[in-house]
Amino acid sequence: MIDDQWVPPAVLLAVDLVILTLREGRLHALLVERGIEPYQGQLALPGGFLNNAGEDLLEAAHRELNEEAGLTADTLHLEQLAAYGAPGRDPRGRVISVAYLAIAPGLPEPVAGTDASAARWVPVDVALSPCTRLAFDHRQILTDGVERARNKLEYSALATAFCGPEFTIAELQQVYEAVWGVRLDPRNFYRKVKSVEGFVVPVGATRKTETGRPAQLFRRGPRQTLHPPMTRPAPEPPGADQPVAGQSGTDEEGDRGDE
Repeated sequence: MIDDQWVPPAVLLAVDLVILTLREGRLHALLVERGIEPYQGQLALPGGFLNNAGEDLLEAAHRELNEEAGLTADTLHLEQLAAYGAPGRDPRGRVISVAYLAIAPGLPEPVAGTDASAARWVPVDVALSPCTRLAFDHRQILTDGVERARNKLEYSALATAFCGPEFTIAELQQVYEAVWGVRLDPRNFYRKVKSVEGFVVPVGATRKTETGRPAQLFRRGPRQTLHPPMTRPAPEPPGADQPVAGQSGTDEEGDRGDE
C-alpha cells in the first residue's frame, strides 16, 4: 500500500571515473586535488554531478572524461563499474555515484577540471597506500576498479586496451605484469598468448627492440573472451622483486619474429 504522505527523498546523482593507464611500466590512476569543499585540498577521483535531469549517465561520464582528462570515448575502453550510495558518503547530502572504469594507452598529462585545483597521474600502489588520503569513498571505488581490471585480464582481451594499435608480445606482457604486480616468464607468456586463437593477430611487420633485434608486431584480434584464460598467479610475497619501470623481464621476443 502506498502512503499518501510519502515524499521521495532528495537524492543527487554523480559519476566518478577510475582512469587507468601505464606510465614507465607502472599502473597509474588519474587523481585530482579538490579545489572546493568538502575535502578541499585532498586527492579524489575525477567526476561530478549530472548537469541536468536530461543528461544520461554515459553522457555524463563522457563529459567528465573530456573535462578532467581531455579524453574522448573513441580513444579508450569505458565500462560501468558499480553504484555507490551509502548514506553519509558525501557530507553535502544523499549522493549516489555511478562509477566508470576507463582504460587507454599513453594518456597525456591531465588538466584539472572545474572543481579541481590540480590533476596528476599517481601510481596505483601509492594511491592505495595508507599514506594517501582520498576524499569520500574513493579509495573503495579505486580499489574496485583496479580489481575489476585485474580480474578481466584473466578472461578477456582487456589487456590490449592498455596498448597502442600495434604492440609486441613483450609490451603486452608488461601490461599483465604492471596490472597484476607480478613477474611472468616470457616464454610461458608467449605460449599462452599464442594458444588463445584470435586474442592477438600479427600485422606482418616488426619493430626494432632495445637489443637491436626485430620483434613481431601484433594488433588486437576479434576474440573478446579468452579460452583458455590467462590465469593470474598468486601475489608475490613482500620484498620480492617487482617489475622494473620500463622493463618486463623479457628478451623482447626478437628471436620469435618468424613465428
